[in-house]
Amino acid sequence: MHILRFSDLCAQGQARGQRVFIRADLNVPQDDAGRITEDTRIRASVPCIQMALEAGAAVMVTSHLGRPTEGEFKPEDSLAPVAQRLSELLGREVPLVADWVDGVQVQPGQVVLLENCRVNKGEKKNNPELAKKMAQLCDIYVNDAFGTAHRAEGTTYGIAEYAKVACAGPLLAAEIDAIQTALANPKRPLVAIVAGSKVSTKLTILQSLSKNVDGLVVGGGIANTFMLAAGLPIGKSLAEPDLVNEAKAVIAAMAARGAEVPIPTDVVVAKAFAADAPATVKKASEVAEDDLILDIGPETAAQLAAQLKAAGTIVWNGPVGVFEFDQFAGGTKAIAQAIAESSAFSIAGGGDTLAAIAKYGIEKDVGYISTGGGAFLEVLEGKTLPAIEILQKRAAG
Repeated sequence: MHILRFSDLCAQGQARGQRVFIRADLNVPQDDAGRITEDTRIRASVPCIQMALEAGAAVMVTSHLGRPTEGEFKPEDSLAPVAQRLSELLGREVPLVADWVDGVQVQPGQVVLLENCRVNKGEKKNNPELAKKMAQLCDIYVNDAFGTAHRAEGTTYGIAEYAKVACAGPLLAAEIDAIQTALANPKRPLVAIVAGSKVSTKLTILQSLSKNVDGLVVGGGIANTFMLAAGLPIGKSLAEPDLVNEAKAVIAAMAARGAEVPIPTDVVVAKAFAADAPATVKKASEVAEDDLILDIGPETAAQLAAQLKAAGTIVWNGPVGVFEFDQFAGGTKAIAQAIAESSAFSIAGGGDTLAAIAKYGIEKDVGYISTGGGAFLEVLEGKTLPAIEILQKRAAG
């Protein structure tokens, strides 16, 4: 995948004295008072900004925050808390600039934060007039926001069409490299873990992966539908009986390639979905009519752990049980520890997956942790992300 990289431009001195427009992903969670409750995305954006400043560029940074109404700025839509946190992290004042589309004053060696880009009329629908105006603000456009790469918006696609130079920042470049390693040129065997409550939300991902992976581990409510497809009882567990044929088709597609979808041999059940519900381990064939399956059993977890430790590449999206409740966390913990101990290249993404990685403290043992939820899922579906596609087009001239 050929794209221009901002790091290369900086190394060649091409950013010195240039106006650099960075599209970052600074969409962080806030409490009711507007205080930032988790700043991972802001911290992740700092290397690109520092790279631009050290290269002698005049730096503009923007992002969306929340879901503002275009053309109607409200105080709660402001990036002011982000500007404050960015100032602390960079050790310098980062002025916040409103109404910036028609012009920005910034000198080489300075950085400004441009107010919430989704307030601008035409941002969401990628209005060409807006894109052209934004492109005129800069000499180099840098996309460093993988989390929005699946959307063709003004600051993620349009500006890249019209800017003099369009390239990928270090965060976006790292995502592209990790995806290439995991999916385009994987070391075999390639094992994917896809878990979640519904097959319907991940069906296209399962179908896409079934053509490429050597092992497809399903978990959560998705596994229950696959258990139905395998003729096993699931009691009153969450499942989608109308998608059993689709699940069978995925199993058949894998089998035709000599690959497999491991079906649980034992499960952890309860009579109610509750933090204090007593947990019972049962054979998968012995689930009662009033049982809820809330985790894979220890035998299944051990089998999957062995498969993961022998893998060459692992893609992980979703915990395999209700890991928020400790008595139903054994499966997810076993998988997390197996990934940590495996010599495979691993890439993980999705909000619940990141929470599980944090809970079991394996951040340093995962090859790459993707910060883009929706974008990561679309990559697994085999889709080309618009923001990456336009950078490829520009690099090809």
